Amino acid sequence: MRPHPTLPTHDGISPSCVWLPAARHTMLIDFLVERFHEIPQATWAQRLSNGLVLDQHGHPFRLDSPYVPNQHIYYYRHIEAEPRIPFEAEILYQNEDIVVADKPHFLPVIPSGKYVQETLLTRLKNQLGIDELAAMHRIDRETAGIVLFCKRASVRDAYQAMFRQHLISKTYEAIAPYRPDLLLPLTYRSRMVKGEPFFRMQEEAGTPNSETHITLLETRGAWGKYRLMPISGKQHQLRVHLAALGIPILHDPLYPTLSDWKEDYQHPLQLLAKELRFIDPLSQKPRSFTSGLSLQAWASCG
Repeated sequence: MRPHPTLPTHDGISPSCVWLPAARHTMLIDFLVERFHEIPQATWAQRLSNGLVLDQHGHPFRLDSPYVPNQHIYYYRHIEAEPRIPFEAEILYQNEDIVVADKPHFLPVIPSGKYVQETLLTRLKNQLGIDELAAMHRIDRETAGIVLFCKRASVRDAYQAMFRQHLISKTYEAIAPYRPDLLLPLTYRSRMVKGEPFFRMQEEAGTPNSETHITLLETRGAWGKYRLMPISGKQHQLRVHLAALGIPILHDPLYPTLSDWKEDYQHPLQLLAKELRFIDPLSQKPRSFTSGLSLQAWASCG
C-alpha cells in the first residue's frame, strides 16, 4: 500500500492504493472488478458513484470513467455487515506527539481482512479526530496490551527508528504449561520464516533472526506464568518460540498446530503486552507504560 500524503480519512479510514498496469480494459470499473474479484461489481459501482475512488491528484472518478494505465489510484475500503468487536481499548497517555492505548483481545490494530472499522487505529482516529494517527508497531489481534501510536507524520520516523534500532523494551506475560525440566531463565533464538498456510510462521535451520528472553514468574499446578522479552520483532515470535520449547501459550489456535478453532470470546489467547519502555526520541525523557489488563485464565489455573 502506498499512502497518499494529502487525502483525508473517510470514517476514520485512510485510502488504499492500487497501480493501474498496462492492460486491455476499456472502463476503470472492469479493472477493479477483475483485480478485486472478491468485491462485487455493484459495490465498486456504489463506491464510484459516491466519489470514493480517486486519482493521484485526489479527483474522484465516475462510474463511466475510462481505464487509463500507468498511474496510482486511491479507494476507500468499506465492508458490509462488519462484525462488531465487543471490547473497548483505553487510552493510557497522550501528548502532542504520541498516543498509548491498552488494546483488548480480539481487536485488530490496523485494518486488514474483514476488519476495517473494527480496528484500534480506526476507532482512535474517529475518537480523537486525527487523520495522521499511525501505529508504530503491531501486536496480534488475539493479543492484548500496550500499543504506541504517533500523531504527526513529521515526527513519525523518529519513533519508528526506536523499533528498527531495538531501542525500545517490550515485556509480555503469557500463560503456558509448566515444564520442570526446562531450565529458566533462558534466551531462545531461532530462524523464523513464512510458513503454511500464509498466516503462520515456522522455524528453519540457519542463522537466527529472532530472539526472546524467557523467565518463569510463578507456577500453579501444571501451568506457569511467564515473562517474555522479545529482542527482535518477528510476526508471532513469542507464540512460535514457546511452542518450540514445548510450552505453547494457552488458547493458541495456530501453534504448535493449526486447530479447527472458532472465535471464542470466553477463551482469549493468554498473551499480554504488559509493558513498553523507551527514551522519547524528541524530549529525551524516559517513558514507561504498563497495561492495566491481566490474563484472566490465571485465576482458574491450578
